Amino acid sequence: MEIREHIAVLRREGALLAAAVAASGPDAPVPTCPDWRVRDLVRHVGGVHRWAAAHVAEGRARPIADLDAVVAAWPGDGDLLEWFCEGHARLAATLEEAPPDLDCWSFLPAPSPLAFWARRQAHETAIHRVDAESAAGMVTRFAPEVAADGIDELVMGFVSRPGGRLRSDPPRTLAILPTDVEAGWRVLIGPDGSCGHREPGEAGCTVRGAASDLHLLLWNRRDAEGIEVLGDAELLERWRGSVQVRGR
Repeated sequence: MEIREHIAVLRREGALLAAAVAASGPDAPVPTCPDWRVRDLVRHVGGVHRWAAAHVAEGRARPIADLDAVVAAWPGDGDLLEWFCEGHARLAATLEEAPPDLDCWSFLPAPSPLAFWARRQAHETAIHRVDAESAAGMVTRFAPEVAADGIDELVMGFVSRPGGRLRSDPPRTLAILPTDVEAGWRVLIGPDGSCGHREPGEAGCTVRGAASDLHLLLWNRRDAEGIEVLGDAELLERWRGSVQVRGR
């Protein structure tokens, strides 16, 4: 996906998130994030939007360590939705107006810092939109190409970073095969960490299903019901217990 497509996803997912928040209210529990109420979710996403926009707008060479540094005042329940929408719109506009040769800090492989931030914030907003919708009792499916791009970021970016918790001794392999888009990944899981590859192939465990379902499964936003799990199902459970992306 291109930068403009990621920004379009960011705008669309933010609008869906806002609609879900309006439907559920700030005190509703978030089933996919058991420690959170909707207000906690909105403050998190709205804070991250402001944090990301600051890196892009200011060309920050180093990460901003504390969200309080970019959030002037955390909103009360009455201002929650307006505060979120303001930060979301500002982030989208900041990305649209940023120069292609933007130079700033980023933390996953990407063609450019701008490409990184557009993609990361599109999927950050998308997965938390699912959380907001789960509180309202409904979840909108991802378009296959958006879900596949989200899986790719997770596998090739987060899971393949050094020092990850997903490990196995002896080494094992997990294959991820969407049925509605031309894509596939193999994750080699060894004693020192994991490494993703954009290729189909044999694996000790293969998960196959619609890209939207696989995306939610791998982000621990749904269970494996209705998804084909072939081979060593314990490896999928290891993934679900180990792949938990935290913060920034």
